[in-house]
Amino acid sequence: MTGSPQSAGSDPDRAVVPVGTHRALGLTDEEYAGIERVLGRKPTAVELSMYAVMWSEHCSYKSSRAHLSRLPTEGPQVILGPGENAGVVDVGDGLAIALRIESHNHPSAIEPYQGAATGVGGILRDIFTMGARPIALMDGLFVGTLDDARSRYLLDGIVRGVAGYGNSVGVPTIGGQITTAPGYRGNPLVNVFCLGLLRREHLVLAAASGAGNLVVLLGSRTGRDGIGGVSVLASSEFAGEGAAKRPSVQVADPYEEKRLIEACLELLSAGLVVGIQDLGGAGLACATSETAAKGGMSMEVDLSAVPRREPAMSGVEVMTSESQERMLAVVTPENFATVRAVCERFEVEAAVIGTVAEPDPDGVGRLRIRDEVGGAVLGEMPAASLADDAPRYRRPIAEPGDLAARRAVRAARLDPAGRHDDALLAMLVDPAWIYRQYDHQLFLNTVRGPGEADAAVLRLAAPGIAWQGKGLALSCDANPGWCAIDPRAGTAATVAESVLNVACTGARPLALVNCLNFGNPEHPEVMWQLTEAIEGMSEACEALGVPVVGGNVSLYNASDGADIEPTPVVAVAGLIEQLASPPPAIGWQNGDTLVLLGEAAGSLAGSRYARDVLGERDGSLSPVDLAAHLRLCNLVAELVAAECSAEPAGVLHGVHDVADGGLAVALAEVAWRSGSGASAEVARPEELFAELPPRAMIATADPTAIEHAAADHGVAARIIGRAGGGRLAVSGPDGAILVDAPLAALGEAMTANLAGRLDIAPSAH
Repeated sequence: MTGSPQSAGSDPDRAVVPVGTHRALGLTDEEYAGIERVLGRKPTAVELSMYAVMWSEHCSYKSSRAHLSRLPTEGPQVILGPGENAGVVDVGDGLAIALRIESHNHPSAIEPYQGAATGVGGILRDIFTMGARPIALMDGLFVGTLDDARSRYLLDGIVRGVAGYGNSVGVPTIGGQITTAPGYRGNPLVNVFCLGLLRREHLVLAAASGAGNLVVLLGSRTGRDGIGGVSVLASSEFAGEGAAKRPSVQVADPYEEKRLIEACLELLSAGLVVGIQDLGGAGLACATSETAAKGGMSMEVDLSAVPRREPAMSGVEVMTSESQERMLAVVTPENFATVRAVCERFEVEAAVIGTVAEPDPDGVGRLRIRDEVGGAVLGEMPAASLADDAPRYRRPIAEPGDLAARRAVRAARLDPAGRHDDALLAMLVDPAWIYRQYDHQLFLNTVRGPGEADAAVLRLAAPGIAWQGKGLALSCDANPGWCAIDPRAGTAATVAESVLNVACTGARPLALVNCLNFGNPEHPEVMWQLTEAIEGMSEACEALGVPVVGGNVSLYNASDGADIEPTPVVAVAGLIEQLASPPPAIGWQNGDTLVLLGEAAGSLAGSRYARDVLGERDGSLSPVDLAAHLRLCNLVAELVAAECSAEPAGVLHGVHDVADGGLAVALAEVAWRSGSGASAEVARPEELFAELPPRAMIATADPTAIEHAAADHGVAARIIGRAGGGRLAVSGPDGAILVDAPLAALGEAMTANLAGRLDIAPSAH
């Protein structure tokens, strides 16, 4: 074998590793045997470390890839689906959006600020490596209940990490969601979504091509931070407080990232780069093997040329370091001087660390790692064996043994003569404290920011791309309570809610990305949850016409032997064709008629009321008729779009979805934001807190027009009340008062339930 690893001598990077080392790196005995078969010999230390990170669950999706193919990924608007750094979708006028969501769960449990901050940095690089300028961030945060000191510490650090990085790098964080539940105490979840805008001709892929082209490392110097992150942290169960694993958490530098963004976007727009890949999980091991494999080429890498910030780093450390703010670019020799000049202007280091080469005579593209040019070979592997040929598992799948008994539990019913003020107040949360940490007006394109509407709304514009009148709507959603009872129906309902949120801003959904957060895949019940969730997402996306263009699977989310509840997070992007006026916010005006659109509410099973107030976690979810839900979304989008035109119809004064917390919470949120109360009537007491199917509430001065439009779309519509006064009062069908609370009490509860528990002074409304 040409250039195969030479005699080790005293060099530990070339030494054959001791028996059993692979287990400490997260590889099974069978996987180690597979590596020996690929190589035809025992691996060196560098090779074994590279296989360990590339065959980890985080990088290879070895437990989930067989099931992900079920998801619908195609549509006329889809330019690139799953498989690249980000999905790319056409938005017309020669423009496209790139979107991606990723997790940084275990690092955030160890060091919440750096874990969240580097999660933001990584997702930004996924976007601008496509040639897109990042224009928006969102996050999904899941921590333990806030009566627990550690959960408060984690939430505070995570929010500061997201804010500290996003604000400093200059990309607005425009929304997200927060969930607190006991199961996340030992294993918080931090999911970060990013969206970028690009001209279609600037799209660049992560593939190495052109023998003799240079492999150039851009950005920060390589250190020891993050070594083993994907194999140790993201591909094994998490236990304890994690002090011993602190070195595995990367260190963030948003100012280096800002310089890197600007340098890379200039290089890409000028056509100076043949291919480009970010260095995130698995570092150089990932970037070199994936670009070589995608291009079908070989690659020679010179470790001595890699700029380092720490002395005496081994080849293993250099190849597997997850130091942040780095990119790998393929550049023609004649363009390198210009590339270096651009990088110097932005104070970004650019170092040639290798070359692209023709595949070997046997047609295999090989990755060769040398300690210097022409020096000893520390590793030689088929590039595709690292990037594409990891094991694919069909792990055992088994539904919980008590599933039938749990689903047979009859959902609770509300006392038709009782008062439920206290239950409502306990469920209210105002996440304004979180939003205040984020600068959501960077670029000055934000039309509806965090908490103002059911989805954030941006002008479709970016530096260098003028606004042509269109808008984007973005929603990030999850509901572990639904998915814990029924992962299939719960995930479908989560997709339905997210699509409705986008419709509530007048947008047509374009695409969805997901982050599938689950427990230990070696547990058959967890694999059942995962496969059921994928089926539910597939069914909903097919019915609602929303392709899945990318995603992330985060497994081994478990602490002290307990798996988290299934937590699929979805982010939906929608297009507003004409954004001459802002869409109606969450609100109403005195005297407005309140109209409820959608199918009648079902049972309390899976609701926040059942879980948080009654402590009930069993039952059967109310089904979502996806065909009826599509009609609802189309109706709402049409009504709101009419208000976004150059001549607003003036029919809608406000719109809000009804899902998490049910109708009572939706009414309370609108009343508090409007500074105006309301009187409403429910068809039965359970409608106060029932969450499924998702519905929409319209505030209007012309209810007849809404009813006629609903009839035209085949959507159920019912007048439920009128806005006005200083109290929120909800009665049952017999006139009995179920809820009666002053606006001040609603506001006090909202601030006390989040900011108050964090000992943060509430802001003025």
